[in-house]
Amino acid sequence: MTARPGVRPAPAWSFPVPTEHQLPNGLRLLLVDLPGQHVLSLRVVLPLPVSQESPGTEGATLLMAQALDEGTAQHTNEELVELTERNGIAWGAGAGERGVHLSLEVTARGLGPALDLLTECLSSPVFPTVEVARLLRNRLVDIAHDEADPGARASLEFIRTYFDERDRAHLPLGGTRETVASTTPDRLRERHDQLSADGGTVILVGDLSTTASPVSAVATTLGAWQGAGRRSGPPGPARRAADACRVVLVARPGLAQTELHLGRPGPDRRTPHGWGTYQALAMLLGGSPHARIDRVLREERGYTYGVRAGFRPRSVGGLTVVGGSVRADATTPALAELLGILQTPGSALTDREVREAADFVAMTAPGRYDTADAVADELVSLVSDGLPLDTVTRTLEQLGVLDASRVAAAWDEVRSGPGWTVVLVGDPAHAQGLADLGVGPVTVVE
Repeated sequence: MTARPGVRPAPAWSFPVPTEHQLPNGLRLLLVDLPGQHVLSLRVVLPLPVSQESPGTEGATLLMAQALDEGTAQHTNEELVELTERNGIAWGAGAGERGVHLSLEVTARGLGPALDLLTECLSSPVFPTVEVARLLRNRLVDIAHDEADPGARASLEFIRTYFDERDRAHLPLGGTRETVASTTPDRLRERHDQLSADGGTVILVGDLSTTASPVSAVATTLGAWQGAGRRSGPPGPARRAADACRVVLVARPGLAQTELHLGRPGPDRRTPHGWGTYQALAMLLGGSPHARIDRVLREERGYTYGVRAGFRPRSVGGLTVVGGSVRADATTPALAELLGILQTPGSALTDREVREAADFVAMTAPGRYDTADAVADELVSLVSDGLPLDTVTRTLEQLGVLDASRVAAAWDEVRSGPGWTVVLVGDPAHAQGLADLGVGPVTVVE
């Protein structure tokens, strides 16, 4: 009988290392050659923090980025759509705490036209009145949807409650009904005029073997764009509201489930504990059906299909977040159980669960970064935060030697800090006794 072969440990894996180039206009170019990835992922990251939006214009940065391909001095919206489709280009645009990010997915054959169109959209957008009006209508529909959806509504109420009302983080990234409704093409032009190549980064990831001189192709297109603005400084820290430690109930009579959203201060990716420590923590606390939270709330109590926990880094500091839906009739006992689990001392975290969580995060990394777009998006995150390009690899190395004592110290630091902000969206009839949980005062929002 043939003996069963042994299972050897997986070989060490490293995040792809880009080659770096400097473009004529000061843009940084990062190239990652991934053989076999025939759809190339192109990203442009430009520093333009939303915190620099003037009061009353919130959402203008995102809308400006989305409107760049709605018409230029050379081509109408319809013509741009035709050129995009003819060359197989998928366009995306967004904005965040740190700035604007533009994305294109295209095959190697269409890279030249894609670079030409992207440069044109950056250089000479006209923000047509009709197209801007359509984008504003779409954004208002999105706002209405977010306010109707319990999960999105909980997230909106959380940032309103958690962040100081004087800070930009207090309002949604895409603005409010009032600020969006008052947006004009001129406002988008003003925001566009603040874009600059200085401090920006271009990222190109995919199989570059069939692309003739990608450095030259980018240098003669995006490398020739300057922008009218000046380099924007990094965003400052977002302040926590003085009364953030409390419970807010958004009343939705008749809901069969109650949406829970909890948050408190957390780390950024520069934490001295190491970012891998918090990735493992998120996994063992609320990263899977076998994690501590679901073992109780789902398997033992039957309160939920799943509640997740995680850490959201910002430029400075971050958030510890926990969220999910529970049975409406179990709202208060489920929240009480959840708060009890989240008060677990670090010393109670076992070596086994720490090692299993760390191994899962580390061993699934090659799969998470198996495509060009995933690698490109991670590089966007790294350069936006000003982090070294080997941060992912160093994080995985840390996970390999992570022990329970280090995770315990990191978790104790979180749970001993400022208390939870708790937001619930659900039926008030099933939310009695919230004031007795010891979180803080309870406010009901109709």
